[in-house]
Amino acid sequence: MSLRYIIDGYNLINHPLFSQRHKQSEDPRHAVLTFIKTRRLTGSPKNSISVVFDGYPPSASAADADAGIDVVFSRKINADDKIKNMVEESSGRKNIIVVSDDKEIKFMAESLGAHSLGIEEFIQAKEKPEKRPKDDLIKPELNYSQIHKINQELRRIWLRS
Repeated sequence: MSLRYIIDGYNLINHPLFSQRHKQSEDPRHAVLTFIKTRRLTGSPKNSISVVFDGYPPSASAADADAGIDVVFSRKINADDKIKNMVEESSGRKNIIVVSDDKEIKFMAESLGAHSLGIEEFIQAKEKPEKRPKDDLIKPELNYSQIHKINQELRRIWLRS
């Protein structure tokens, strides 16, 4: 069963985890679409993706739509209201994941039976953990005399009376 991601576009653009990784000279809307696709943030290619931006598209000839990503401009209403309308009008709400840091949108989505993710949670969910050498995973054990010695030193430092 495929999922439908509805993403608050400008919320993602303005998040530090995204903005720190991208050049300011690049078109931010296009950068977000590329970021989502290249990092496969929505998982399976069968999942549908809608990225919602405030306002109107820049021009009729400048199509931001990327293959597999539906770019939605809210036009006369704000993006938050557009996202709410998209969730309310959907029949398969349990398969919708709304991605936004706006608490009101997240609460509304969950109250209608959809799921929600914060921007940071969405970006980091697909981040690969760094591989550490096996030596880092070994925790050295302290014997009783070492623990006693450390405790004495800490008492001397911290409990000066």
